[in-house]
Amino acid sequence: MEKALRFRIGDAVVIAAVLLAAGALALFLLLPRPAEAPTVEVYQNGALLYALPLDADTRLSVGGDYANVVVIEGGRVYVESAACPGGDCVHAGAISRAGQSLVCLPNRLEIRLVGQSDVDMIAR
Repeated sequence: MEKALRFRIGDAVVIAAVLLAAGALALFLLLPRPAEAPTVEVYQNGALLYALPLDADTRLSVGGDYANVVVIEGGRVYVESAACPGGDCVHAGAISRAGQSLVCLPNRLEIRLVGQSDVDMIAR
């Protein structure tokens, strides 16, 4: 004689546990992760001088052929003053997102924001 297959309470518990685990895994994989603050990298003549977090307020004096004052404050970085002719780096304003950069050509100075960009966050 064959036994008829019956749905039991234990079956319901196993199905519920599997569905709960699948839902938790889906939430873990699909929810956006908090972005880390970008890192401010300051280069002169292609050499890295400083690597600082964007969320730490700092003022840097960078020498060279022309002096620059670089300021990190309020989650932004900008060149406050420059002794170079024209001062294009000062007029460029502040940057705050990974992938952006500021350049002072006469002083061979480059300021890069490195980290996870907003575009990467959208693609996740």
